[in-house]
Amino acid sequence: MKKFTLNRSLFRLHSWLGLVTGVFLILLGLSGSVLVFRTELDEFANRELLHVSSAGNPLPADALMRCYEKITGKYPNLDGIAWLNPDAGPGDAYNFRIYFNDTRLLTYDLALISFNPYTGAILREGPATDFTPSFIEWLFQFHFSFQLGMPGAALTAIFGITMLLSLLTGAVIYKKMIWKVLTFRISINWKNWRTISSGLHRIVGVWSLLFNAVIFFTGFWMNLFAFDAKTWEKELAPARPNTLMQVRADDMYLHAMHAMPDLEPTYVYLPTQPERKFEVRGYHQGQWKIWGASNSVRFDQQTGELLKITRLSDKSVSERIEAAVQPVHVGNFGGLWVKIFYVLIGLTPGLLAVSGFLLWWRRI
Repeated sequence: MKKFTLNRSLFRLHSWLGLVTGVFLILLGLSGSVLVFRTELDEFANRELLHVSSAGNPLPADALMRCYEKITGKYPNLDGIAWLNPDAGPGDAYNFRIYFNDTRLLTYDLALISFNPYTGAILREGPATDFTPSFIEWLFQFHFSFQLGMPGAALTAIFGITMLLSLLTGAVIYKKMIWKVLTFRISINWKNWRTISSGLHRIVGVWSLLFNAVIFFTGFWMNLFAFDAKTWEKELAPARPNTLMQVRADDMYLHAMHAMPDLEPTYVYLPTQPERKFEVRGYHQGQWKIWGASNSVRFDQQTGELLKITRLSDKSVSERIEAAVQPVHVGNFGGLWVKIFYVLIGLTPGLLAVSGFLLWWRRI
């Protein structure tokens, strides 16, 4: 009797978790599937806009610094700037993320701006709350905050936990089915929508159980910052006026590549506040990308002094695990087939939500 009562309680909890959060989990899963090919889709959708011509002219030696000066001139109060594609080829625009602060909690303060590095012309510009600079950038912000700022970031983290609870309760409820599904002894009965939804829910749930648990836990972990009271306080405080770098960004970038010749840069942080430092991050040649862009070179932007070189090989086991959270979540550590697999995994929360709803509807 106690076992029966426990199973019924778990089933009710499992059902209500799915019903209350189902729509949001569908949105998170679908947006996550699209974002697996985030860079490729952005380049495809804006291929004409973001393709630049040198017109026979060499790249200016101060191209990066000129972009920095234009951004800080247009935005006098910034938390920082990031160069998103330091691996840009000779025909690629330079893409920058702008970190600003409008002192409102319901907006997550990111913007995107792209330049022609040969001419300094702005090719696109706008906040990530709009579709105009890039729908993919808008979708990226929607995925981790529902475009609701800090409360939205906390909400997505909470949904990560609810999904984990849903997976756990589902595993307990269907524990007798798990081995049968994994050994292909259960198939979908295509007789009617009831049998189809029941079979789909069990089979998809079992096969995606471990992967969904990893995806949603890492998503929760990445959004833990949204539960820090100090982070909320910072969002309400206006950014101070920019303190500009006194050493050319291009020179520090070249020095970083000299200091770590095997670095494959993926991100360059351009500070606008004195406590932040100029930093180049990336992979080292031959590194398995699951460990993230864990190598970095940092400079004092006012003096040009080399402050610190960090290598993946110097990191502890816990630091490596922490660094792997983001790559494991987004699936950018492998090739095409890994990305396709992540796209399919992103569709499973939607399938589980819909099939679960149909199962609940059948019982009422």
